Formats: sequence, structure tokens, C-alpha cells
Amino acid sequence: MRVFEITLGIAIVVAVLWDAFETVILPRRVTRKFRLARLFYIFTWGIWSAIARRMRLGKFREVYLSVFGPLSILLLMTTWALGMVLGFSLVHAGVGGAVMSTGEPMSFLLDLYLSGTTFFTLGLGDVLPHTTAGRIVAVAEAGLGFGFLALVISYLPILYQAFSRREITISLLDARGGSPPSASELLRRFGREENRGAVHELLREWERWSAEVLESHLSYPLLVYYRSQHDNQSWLAALTVILDTCALTVVAFDKQKTLQARLTFAMARHAVTDIAQILRARPQTLQPDRLPPQEFERLRAGLAPTGIRFCSADATASEAEKRLGEMREMYEPYVNGLAQRLLLSLPPWIPAGEAHYNWRTTAWQRSLGGEAASALADDPRDDHA
Repeated sequence: MRVFEITLGIAIVVAVLWDAFETVILPRRVTRKFRLARLFYIFTWGIWSAIARRMRLGKFREVYLSVFGPLSILLLMTTWALGMVLGFSLVHAGVGGAVMSTGEPMSFLLDLYLSGTTFFTLGLGDVLPHTTAGRIVAVAEAGLGFGFLALVISYLPILYQAFSRREITISLLDARGGSPPSASELLRRFGREENRGAVHELLREWERWSAEVLESHLSYPLLVYYRSQHDNQSWLAALTVILDTCALTVVAFDKQKTLQARLTFAMARHAVTDIAQILRARPQTLQPDRLPPQEFERLRAGLAPTGIRFCSADATASEAEKRLGEMREMYEPYVNGLAQRLLLSLPPWIPAGEAHYNWRTTAWQRSLGGEAASALADDPRDDHA
């Protein structure tokens, strides 16, 4: 027996099994820097994103980026399987005792072949262990291989269920805040006094959604690489819009009317900061500013018809802008760091032109317009026309 090869092989097998356990089974985040899965994503996403940065912005670039999430799972599973096969091949080589049915002398390549056929339970029988130690290793590898493959296959439905739950709520934001969504559009549609109960209910739903995103993305960090169905939507943009909306609500409304906004803001910021930490996405100052002073004036003017005026007997517009800036500093550097890392776009505070809605557009009819669209959209501006 060769002790070094056996020890090295067992170490590789244990490292792969532990990494798979932390990634698939352990329902909490792992902060340890040296992890096979973490190193895998640093390396593969580094190459994938470097190529994407050289592409022109557009649909082809988004399609290319959307492939990475699902493909990375297959590549990670392949990496785990190859690691297990390599580890057991070293153990087989260390214990010796394997023979070819044709009498061919053994080599490490044949040990690797024996490990592969045993791990995937092929049972070809052309390479066989003929010692007790070799048979024990073969049985152990076959059992671990069968259980490992079953485990990673059962992992996929859980992952896609979490992705589906995330995307359903994002899709619901389209008719409420546009695509891409914006806080001004959301409050313009629901900020009037008679609709503010709907805003509170909406923020309550998004508080729970933020908590679900926090739990699922810390347990399965690779979900951050899964992109939404539409190019103008993303989980990060939705989370940013909710933070923007909460910040505007806290600044504009009386304190006793902003409890739900404060709760949702706290939960959404918690999700953003923790996900940024686990991805090692350092906070970055936004350049250029998403809401410069002139844009804030446009925001005030656009929301004034709804009764949101950002000034009262206790605060002027400039003081409201200052308070809003203080709240923005609590989350904008983190969402910007995530956007830079994941190559996602942050939503505007105010739509550049007429707000776009995905539900109004089809492949055969570029945009639904006219009185029917206005009636369906329940646009407050139509009411004041």
C-alpha cells in the first residue's frame, strides 16, 4: 500500500463530499473563503463576465448571460463527479490489487478507468479488484456514487422552485411599476390618498418576498446568476425599486403612516447587504448619481398630482431631499456593487419617457395603445386629463 496516494485520495473525496453537502443540503450560508464551489464560480464567472463585458449591450448579450446560471450547475456537478473519480482512483492505486481481464499491466490511467466505471456503476467488468482492500474501496465508491448522483439530481427541482417563486412576484411588478420598474411610476399609480392602502399591502407582500429572496439566495447563492424571463426585469432591479419606494414613502408621509414602509425597507436592505457580502461584492458609490437634484425636482413635480409633495410644516423640500439621500446611502452602494458584479442594470427613479409595460407588448403587436390600454392601465394621468 502507498499511504500518500491513499491519504491524498481520501482527502479529495472528503473535500468534494463536504462541498456538495454545504452547497446542496446545509440550509445556511457558509462564510469560509476556501470552498470548491466558491472557487468554481469565481473562476467560471470571471471568464464568462469578461467575455460579456466586451459585447455590445443588447438581446444577444442578455441571452449569453442568461445561459450561465443553468450551465454552471451542470459544470459544477461535473466538477464534483470528476473530483470524486480522481480521489477514488488515487485510493485504488494506493491499495493496489486491480487486474485487467486481458492480463494487461495496471497503470494510473487504468485505475482512473476503474474508478470511473465503479462511480457511475457501469459494471463493465474488464478491470476488477482482486484483493479485499480493493473490493471494499470499489463497494464504497459505488455506494457513494449512486447516492451522490441521486442527491444532485434531487437538488434541481428545489432550485427551480425557488427561482419560480422569485420570478412570479417580479412579474407582478410589471403592471404596477412598469418594465423596467421605477419607484416614481409605482407611487404615481398608487400614491393617491384613496390608493395608499394598496401601497401598504403591496409593501407587505414585498417584505415577505425580500425575506424569501434572502433565505433562498443565501442557501443557494448560484440563484443570483439566474436572470429573469424579460431583459428589462431582474431580481436586483425589483429589490432596488422596492427600496426606492420605501425611502420615498418614509420621507414623504407622516411617521405614523410609514410603519410598513420602514419594515419593508429594513427587510429589503437586509437582503441586499447579506447577498452582497456572500458574493464579496464590495459597496460602490454610484457614478453618475441615479437621482441628481434636477431629477429630484422632476420627481416632486411628477408625484405632486397624487398628493405626495415632500414638504410640510415640519420639513422643506431641501430637507426632504437630504433625508432621502441619507436613506439612499444605506442601500445604493450595495445594489450598485451587485449590479457591477452580476452585470445587471439598476432601474431609474423616473422613466426616461413614457413608462413601458411588458403586458402591453407582444411579438405580433409591438405595443397596445389607445383608450383600451388607458382603461386597463388605470393611469392616474388619464383621470386628470
